[in-house]
Amino acid sequence: MNPEFAGGPLLIQILYLAASALFILALKWMNAPPTARRGILAGETGMVLAIVGTLLQHGMVDYKWILVALVIGSGIGVPLGLVQMTAVPQRTALSHAFGAFCVTLVGTAEFYLRTPKVPGFMMSVLCCEVILGGLTVTGSLMAAGKLQEVLPQRPITYTGQNVVNLSLLAVAIAIAVYLVHNPGATHLYPFMVGISLVFGVMLVIPIGGADMPTVISLLNSYAGLSAAAMGFVLNNKLLIIAGALDGSSGFILSVIMSKAMNRSFTNVLFGAFGQVAASSTTVQEARPVKSASPEEAAGILAAASKVVIVPGYGMAVAQAQHKVRELFDALSKRGVDVRFAIHPVAGRMPGHMNVLLAEADVPYDRLMEMDEINGDFPQVDVSLIIGANDVTNPAAKTDTSSPIYGMPILDVEKSHNVMVIKRSMNPGFAGIDNPLYYMDRTLMLFGDAKVFVTNIVKELSGAHA
Repeated sequence: MNPEFAGGPLLIQILYLAASALFILALKWMNAPPTARRGILAGETGMVLAIVGTLLQHGMVDYKWILVALVIGSGIGVPLGLVQMTAVPQRTALSHAFGAFCVTLVGTAEFYLRTPKVPGFMMSVLCCEVILGGLTVTGSLMAAGKLQEVLPQRPITYTGQNVVNLSLLAVAIAIAVYLVHNPGATHLYPFMVGISLVFGVMLVIPIGGADMPTVISLLNSYAGLSAAAMGFVLNNKLLIIAGALDGSSGFILSVIMSKAMNRSFTNVLFGAFGQVAASSTTVQEARPVKSASPEEAAGILAAASKVVIVPGYGMAVAQAQHKVRELFDALSKRGVDVRFAIHPVAGRMPGHMNVLLAEADVPYDRLMEMDEINGDFPQVDVSLIIGANDVTNPAAKTDTSSPIYGMPILDVEKSHNVMVIKRSMNPGFAGIDNPLYYMDRTLMLFGDAKVFVTNIVKELSGAHA
């Protein structure tokens, strides 16, 4: 039993207030790489305070089941936290699914506990909570499946798909409106939940893998908004604050990423991007490219004075970030000015490349955003691209028929020399051929990124010795 104690309610409010402040500070600090670790620590501390404050509530009757849930949750969470860095995007999507599933279960429990005595406003908030939570559960699971490549990464489409999807959502909303006016119609509630779960699946299957970073941030926003709605239902101010922070930041990030791709939300959600270039392989085989060995690449890099490294998902797959750091060190010792160009949608989740390079202890001041570095490429001696396909594709500026036309890219083609580490000539995640690979100043470095960079470092170290 949870004993009553003097000053208990005041202590709980202080803990909640401190947790809210830490959540706000965490969001602020995570805006910049130098303070990101502090932000994570602040967020973790805030969550611990929030949990302690909740457990001190005098409404708690028995801690036994809470302890059981804690053990089960820890048993699931610890392995999820130990995944390889390449699996972080899909692990993030799973985290959204778990959070939204919790929201949906709590909303369902509150519905059946309170009906039919539920005020109209509270019922409307509860329905929003459950609809958003339900579609986020299945949508996040679908996103995780696409990122893990257990589901098709290309869009799955059919005639009238958007009409069907929007009709499903409309039916769920219509049921919600009916429940607001007739809360006793409990038989309709499972249909509303079921439709929202189906809608989450239908929402994500027509979205291509190249749009997964934006989808993940958007699902994060949905999860936050559903949590805020749960805060209203439970009369918990901390949940409202945390959910609002999560929802608004996820939405803002989605807007930023859409602008980085020069595309609208509707195009991301309903455009079925990524199903083009089915015959690109034959085109690639017919066009000649120039390749180079690690020895030749090392020689070109050693003779350069300014080098820009452009990381992409290929670096993550090869887990080459630590070897890239060694390359950075080897070139810096030679007096070469080495910087990293980070595109906002490089990788498969927001900030994916920043996280990988931070893990390898690459100096924060060497990481340059696209807008900061694009004007410098004409003075760059070598641009070394490691598995970044679509964000360096000049077709975005010249080919009006290209699906990525108008998308801001890194202007690597303006460098004096371009080298691309890539396993093969297969197109990138968006399924689009890249004319950069066939330019006269481009050298293709075929092979695993980690192995190739290791060999370059060995050549540089041997020559320097």
